[in-house]
Amino acid sequence: MSLTSADVTHLAHLARLELTDAEVEVYVGQLSGILDSVAEVSRVATPDIVPTTHAVPLSNVYRDDVIVPGLTHDEALDQAPAQAEGRFRVPQILGEEQ
Repeated sequence: MSLTSADVTHLAHLARLELTDAEVEVYVGQLSGILDSVAEVSRVATPDIVPTTHAVPLSNVYRDDVIVPGLTHDEALDQAPAQAEGRFRVPQILGEEQ
């Protein structure tokens, strides 16, 4: 299928685009090429071919979200470099005024 200059001018009018005559001629060739490619793909597509969204099959790479036991409070504090009153002890980073 090929388009004419009138077709492209009409499409440009519908899209509210102002095209010069040179641009219309360029788009006649480009859009006709696109339509020819779509028509060729349509000829190849048969009911036996399942439509896909990707050329390569994709699979989910995420694992199931399974709850597993973590460290207990005492186990976590055992690995802390410093602790006080059952909590992690960290150096003060803000001054008294803040």
